[in-house]
Amino acid sequence: MKLDVNVLRYLSKDDFRVLTAVEMGMRNHELVPAELVERIASLKHGGTYKVLKNLLKYKLLHHDSSRYDGFRLTYLGYDFLAIKTMVNRGVFSAVGRQIGVGKESDIFEVAQEDGTVLAMKLHRLGRTSFRAVKSKRDYLRHRSSYNWLYLSRLAALKEFAFMKALEEHEFPVPKAIDCNRHCVIMSLVQGYPLVQVKQLQNPETVFEKILGIVVRLAEHGLIHCDFNEFNIMIDDEEDITMIDFPQMVSVSHRNAQMYFDRDVECIFKFFRKRFNMTFQEDKGDSDETEEVDAADDSGRLSFSEIAKSAGALDKELEASGFTRKEQNDLDKFIENGLEKGEDSGNEESEDEEEQTSESNEENLSGFNSFQEKNSNNHVVDDDNHEKGQSGGSEDEDESDEEEEGIELAKRLNKQRRRAMAAVRGGRRNSSRNSYKDKGGRSSQNSKIQKRLKDW
Repeated sequence: MKLDVNVLRYLSKDDFRVLTAVEMGMRNHELVPAELVERIASLKHGGTYKVLKNLLKYKLLHHDSSRYDGFRLTYLGYDFLAIKTMVNRGVFSAVGRQIGVGKESDIFEVAQEDGTVLAMKLHRLGRTSFRAVKSKRDYLRHRSSYNWLYLSRLAALKEFAFMKALEEHEFPVPKAIDCNRHCVIMSLVQGYPLVQVKQLQNPETVFEKILGIVVRLAEHGLIHCDFNEFNIMIDDEEDITMIDFPQMVSVSHRNAQMYFDRDVECIFKFFRKRFNMTFQEDKGDSDETEEVDAADDSGRLSFSEIAKSAGALDKELEASGFTRKEQNDLDKFIENGLEKGEDSGNEESEDEEEQTSESNEENLSGFNSFQEKNSNNHVVDDDNHEKGQSGGSEDEDESDEEEEGIELAKRLNKQRRRAMAAVRGGRRNSSRNSYKDKGGRSSQNSKIQKRLKDW
């Protein structure tokens, strides 16, 4: 869908209020009912349905009645909300031509009031050419439900965060200016994509610069994952600027080595084909083993040899692959100064023994406190026990008489229960309410008392 900013001239405050109401309703609705839109917008003079009709005319909303009657934002309506917010903030005042199209975004020129030209990147995930976003990117993380507008917003936030951090560490990236919804405003790079360059004055120098950027990223704990000729800008002075950062992952990612090798292979392959550069690994083609040895001794980078010592940007930015458990382990390592090696297993066993001993001590202390609370009762029982031993034969005679009385009472109760069972007619195994008399509870009790007297 083509972005026509001229429509902004014909949109009123009520139109943007209704668009914002639909956006708020889409947080928990796939399609927002018209009644809910009217309730959220709360227009002073009404007319929500008229505004909805106007927004449908400009294709800023989509109406769907397949499941139930409702509305949802289109990418064009989401673009207008982001652009309106940026204009109100004073970030830019005019939108120019489109300068780039990708599988995940569109890029436009925007101008400030003083004439400075910037770049506006609008993320558009969900195109038919790239719909496997949920499996190819980590935007969702632990979330299960999503829509394309929300995914585009997450991608823009992630790219803005990476661009800010890389700029602070003096990486050759565009300057991040502002971000809202799925829109990222950055400085305009004066150059061309490397894929459009046919000839270089010093291809070896450019090649070394590009590989140096890959190594610096890995030393800071990041891997670009899409580092190729399409995402590298070069100017007339052959200075390099890298772009496109939403897919970056941590060096702790389970597939980090594969992503790193793929980025390096893309650079080698492009310079070999485009500028006819030869590398040491290309000289030994006689045998496969010779090729492997040459590749190990050549300029090809090895992921395992890169030391992550320049910083932990993956931790700061929570890049994919750097889990919370790894962050806790890193904090523990920094605080306690633990050493890696064979002693780690012994230290873990000692920690477990200390924990078990502490838990046992807590249990013992709780048991002792319980004994202290009931110490008076134990003392009284002990005194009674001593008195009972000094009583002698008199207490034993009295106890024998009490036992005979208890046995007699048990026999009488047993006979009484048998009489009750006989009165009920032996229906104890029948249903719960079958023994009840229809005449009432009083008649049943009178019959039982009469039988007992006769017995």
